[in-house]
Amino acid sequence: MDDADRKILALLVEDGRRTYDDIGRRVSLSAPAVKRRVDRLRAGGAIRGYTTVLDHSALGDHTEALVELFFAPGTQLDEVAATLCDHPEVLEAWSVTGEADAIARVRTSDNAGLESLIRDLQRDGHVVRTRSQVVLSRLVGH
Repeated sequence: MDDADRKILALLVEDGRRTYDDIGRRVSLSAPAVKRRVDRLRAGGAIRGYTTVLDHSALGDHTEALVELFFAPGTQLDEVAATLCDHPEVLEAWSVTGEADAIARVRTSDNAGLESLIRDLQRDGHVVRTRSQVVLSRLVGH
């Protein structure tokens, strides 16, 4: 990966709908050269796909929180992952080191929705405890 590839990636992250022609003008390459590079980056796994970035607040989900999950002894990661996948409020989740077993980033309509989600996550017994931090504002985002 060279500087041109990095510039192409930065432009696609900024706006995944850019045309190859637009990118080419910005990195001093032809549109076919940009396409070849993008195809190579996709084949190599540097680009995993394209997506739409939602403004959750505009959709009515005004509460964002990080929820630390503490598992019952013997709980397997796939069991908790299956529970998390059943809840569309869970945007991302990670297995982590430290006191908590996992952390989930969630969006709900309000604090009552967050409380309801937490109760649901604890219902099957795999998650025995949670600790939440409500996000006040985004400092850095990509």
